[in-house]
Amino acid sequence: MNIFERDFEVPCIRGHHNLIPYFAEATAAHLKPGEIPVRFVVTATDGARYRCELGVISELQAWKGRPLPRSIFEFRRRPVEDTSRFTAVMLVPTGIGAEIGGHAGDAGAAARLLAAACDTLITHPNVVNASDINELPDNGLYVEGSVICRLLMGTVGLGRVRSNRVLFVCDSHPDDNFTNAAINSLNAARACYGLSCPRIVQLDPTVTLKALYTSAGRASGRVEHLETLLAALDKYRAEYDAVALATVIEVPKEWHATYFESDGQMVNPWGGVEAIFTHAVSLLYDIPSAHSPMLESHEIEAMETGLVDPRMAAEAVSYTFLQCIFKGLQRSPRIVSDPEAMRQPGVLTAADVSCLVIPEGCVGLPVLAALEQGIPVIAVRENKNLMRNDTAALPWTPGQYHVVDNYLEATGLMCALRAGLAPDSLRRPLHMAPTVILSDKGVESPYLGEERDEVDNVQELKLAVGA
Repeated sequence: MNIFERDFEVPCIRGHHNLIPYFAEATAAHLKPGEIPVRFVVTATDGARYRCELGVISELQAWKGRPLPRSIFEFRRRPVEDTSRFTAVMLVPTGIGAEIGGHAGDAGAAARLLAAACDTLITHPNVVNASDINELPDNGLYVEGSVICRLLMGTVGLGRVRSNRVLFVCDSHPDDNFTNAAINSLNAARACYGLSCPRIVQLDPTVTLKALYTSAGRASGRVEHLETLLAALDKYRAEYDAVALATVIEVPKEWHATYFESDGQMVNPWGGVEAIFTHAVSLLYDIPSAHSPMLESHEIEAMETGLVDPRMAAEAVSYTFLQCIFKGLQRSPRIVSDPEAMRQPGVLTAADVSCLVIPEGCVGLPVLAALEQGIPVIAVRENKNLMRNDTAALPWTPGQYHVVDNYLEATGLMCALRAGLAPDSLRRPLHMAPTVILSDKGVESPYLGEERDEVDNVQELKLAVGA
């Protein structure tokens, strides 16, 4: 049983309407028997085609008759927006080389800033995980990326907890020093901030994680021999509420030095495979999960990094990289998937989400869900990344999509949305409101778009992919 990614292209739809069912159809056409999608992203959009990358898990049906999880493309429209509180979602997708949040928890300060402008900030491990540091704001919720996706799609809710029982699963490392260090880190968390851990499970044989890059340059990877982990999670399922994972990630030895010497120009190679790994675990078990890499050898551990880019510094000074995930999982909210339970007081759903903050150019299911749910989206131009999409070209309703230069400006915009202020009323010049005169001939609206070689519906997609 393996987890991996593949890429494909499909024709653009005129106006980019109804993209969730369109991409669901396209994905189905590119799956082989026994494969289940776990992650989807559009890496680039040109005039005619969407370039897509898809994470999948294979051979799941062969695993002890396990029921298949719901499709990641399942969408439930929120009936209303709850405006009693202001809840923001902050995403910095893993593995896209983001200037802010693409290295080692270096979006943590931005998260704390955004959190100051809302009642609750929902974010994911890639934003705040910084090896032995996790500066999640007091009003922040640490939520695995695939769970945030399902939250925005309307298929799960989040229930706050006082604490979680965190199962710790780690490799049986060939060198006991690394295994001992991981267990010492776990016990330090128990002693210093009261982490509850019912059990430590050492995997032998281990799950194999290999770091790779996609054709778009995004960090990705492959996970092999997943059966060992699933057997452990099944066996002890009654004992835990969340799972912390620590395994070796296979990367070419020279990547370690190249990464730290790159001054932030090399995409972090470890995060991509971690993302598809935890996406799969959280999807299969409906539990919070997070992963930290174990060092491969003392040769790697002894490598001199010298002074590094500040965004990488947290990684350069850590030995186990574990405290960030222990701290995050301790109070990560439970995943509520039962529709009746989702209506209970205190459960956060898509109806509670007031806005989504993303790096400009990112298009995936969270953004598409926000588009369909009517959730305002704030795109941060300064957070440059590998994604090549004109997010503004999606069919937003007036006032739904905003582009800002940086997270300082994003915070001000969030304050305006929270106060019910039209953002353009705060800028000068303040233009006249457009006026039209209705007559019995109606009002003509000129077509402003460009003619493109596009398809208009899913039927044309079927023809394009040969379905």
